[in-house]
Amino acid sequence: QVQLVESGGGLVQAGDSLRLACAASGRNLAFYTMGWFRQAPGKEREFVAGIRWSSTSTFYADSVKGRFTISRDNAKNTVYLQMNSLKPDDTAVYYCAADPSRAGRSYRDYDYWGQGTQVTVSS
Repeated sequence: QVQLVESGGGLVQAGDSLRLACAASGRNLAFYTMGWFRQAPGKEREFVAGIRWSSTSTFYADSVKGRFTISRDNAKNTVYLQMNSLKPDDTAVYYCAADPSRAGRSYRDYDYWGQGTQVTVSS
């Protein structure tokens, strides 16, 4: 069992930055894929960014490419999402997810989920 806990959400203004963290416990993450997803009211859960834990290879949604950066800290078993140049459209609940293999951009690929953290960007 993998347990995931997100933190770092909050209320910011457009153009500001925010860093989310996802602390993982329960298993060795060396061969996992970690992902960030978000869900706004009335919308489907949307892929944001992913990282292969071992290689640190990353992939992003087009809507956040160049603004967001996903990374991980092996010693802390933590994955981060650095969000810069935030826009009101980024407002959503952000979820951390994990999968024991090479998951992609679909939330259905991921086996484990955190509880979510709210990000609100005002104009």
